[in-house]
Amino acid sequence: MKQGEDVVALIKERADIVQIIGETVELRRSGSRYVGLCPFHGEKTPSFSVTAGEQFFHCFGCGESGDVLSYVMKYYALSFPEALKMLAERYGVVLPERKQSAQEKALAEKRKKMFALNEKVAAIYGQYLRTNRGAGAARDYLVRRGVGKKISADYGLCYAPSQDVEGWHFLGGHLAKEELVLAAELGLVSAKENGGYYDRFRDRILFPIRDIAGQICGFGGRIIGEGQPKYMNSPESLIFNKSSLLLGLYQQKEDIRRAGSVVFVEGNFDLISLVGAGVKNVVAPLGTALTREHLRLVKRFAEGAVMLFDGDKAGVQAAVRSVPLFLGENLMGKVSLLPEGEDPDTYVRRHGGRGILELLAEASPLPEFAFENLVQEHGLSLDGKSRVIEGLKPLVQAATSSLQRSVILSHFAEKLGLDVISLERNLQTGEGGPAQKNVLPSSVPVITPLKQKKTEAVLPLDSVQRRFVQFMVLHPSLFDRLVAMGMRNILLGSVGEIIFLHMTSLLRKHRVLEPEEFLGLLPKGVERKVVAEILLKQGDGLAEGDDPLGELAELEAYLEVALLKKKSNDILLSIQGLDQVNELDKLQDLLLEKMAVELELQGVLENFQLLEILVFV
Repeated sequence: MKQGEDVVALIKERADIVQIIGETVELRRSGSRYVGLCPFHGEKTPSFSVTAGEQFFHCFGCGESGDVLSYVMKYYALSFPEALKMLAERYGVVLPERKQSAQEKALAEKRKKMFALNEKVAAIYGQYLRTNRGAGAARDYLVRRGVGKKISADYGLCYAPSQDVEGWHFLGGHLAKEELVLAAELGLVSAKENGGYYDRFRDRILFPIRDIAGQICGFGGRIIGEGQPKYMNSPESLIFNKSSLLLGLYQQKEDIRRAGSVVFVEGNFDLISLVGAGVKNVVAPLGTALTREHLRLVKRFAEGAVMLFDGDKAGVQAAVRSVPLFLGENLMGKVSLLPEGEDPDTYVRRHGGRGILELLAEASPLPEFAFENLVQEHGLSLDGKSRVIEGLKPLVQAATSSLQRSVILSHFAEKLGLDVISLERNLQTGEGGPAQKNVLPSSVPVITPLKQKKTEAVLPLDSVQRRFVQFMVLHPSLFDRLVAMGMRNILLGSVGEIIFLHMTSLLRKHRVLEPEEFLGLLPKGVERKVVAEILLKQGDGLAEGDDPLGELAELEAYLEVALLKKKSNDILLSIQGLDQVNELDKLQDLLLEKMAVELELQGVLENFQLLEILVFV
């Protein structure tokens, strides 16, 4: 094994999956397993199972499964390196360090200092808000906006005073000389023309903007008095990128996970007002349009999203522009527009959290909303339909699968009174040239290692097929032998064939593939559920295979007999389809062939002493 593989194996060996999961899920023992309520979807009856011996988990409700690393990544929304580091620190495993260049080391150290400085500034401004008489107007402002002490504390709200208020002179007076240079890069202070610095944020309530790990990347400020701009964010820096940060995601991620969906609002105080009213699965971009990075962030916690936008023209346009993003990320998106003249903050003050929830319940699916907006704009005259079709092109081109594309085309064709072929033909013509089919944005990862069949259409496993799949999953080191003996032929058309193809693909990339790793690499679907059940039975001592090589020989006999029986049945079907008067020669040839197959089958049965073999039809 490579050094990295050794470390991963050591961490998995030392980590106690029951202990790790037990910190976030109430588990109770049930035989050799532990069960509890799944943390990844809402349920009242436990369907979440943890097997200590095999060190893996599986939910029979939503299909989530994997090992201890998979769980930490999924639950805490961490990348693989982040989860590895977290568990390594906990269990005393030293991770090998990648050799860094001098420039990389310097950048890493600078980022560390920037995060530390933002924390220090948030503490300075936070203390001023809470205790200084000069922040009285700021505290009054928060009271008028309905911001309570708990929410203020949860979000770390603070106040950057003007330089002429009591008890304040200049942020730089609280910082070391070398920190001022970093503060300027972070947009906390600005350089004067004649030398020196002045505070960039003045007379503003500040919202610390945290990344998913809780580090303060920058600030968003709202002025409490007169002056422009009303809203001001930190400038782009080494640690602050508006397009990949969302206010509230760090604080509300567990609420989002529990709800299974996220609500996007446009303003910082919109978010605070909704959270205060009990609508807690909410986030806000930082004065920028939604980006693909934003959607990827929330996909780690939610399966769908609702955009709660103002009902003006800008709100409508923002919703329409987001449709290709949602389709491209395969995230279910909806939109709910507020009555004209209202924003989420004012609406929740009038109607409370229940009023907001009622609005969200009536949200329209984004593609449908975009279509209705196009029809409203252009009408359904001959010319209007042409313009509507032109407007639908970005939606169809954003589809990431043929199934998604077909559903969109079928739905809109019906709406326009066209057949699907006509609509597709229209979408493939026009000034923009032919529409791309199944466009997959370069940044969207392919999550399956093979072209999958629609799993709902495949056949379930019979008892013998299940035994083959079980052996393949539990003994991947013998997979080449199974391939050589022609195992795929016995699985054709079943979910076992899909599992076989996944194993084929993954073993090209992984020299060593443990059963639990194989499970973790499978996409959600019937195949993952089958493999999880096999591993659970193994954990209960129900799986066969104490002597893998002996079982392999037995399976080879099963396979040989099964294929011979199938060949015999195929010949019989051919015989039944013949004209026994006019095709006598062919009939005799087939009868002789069937006799030869039956003799060969009898010899195999005697050699391997297999007296009871399932007949494959």
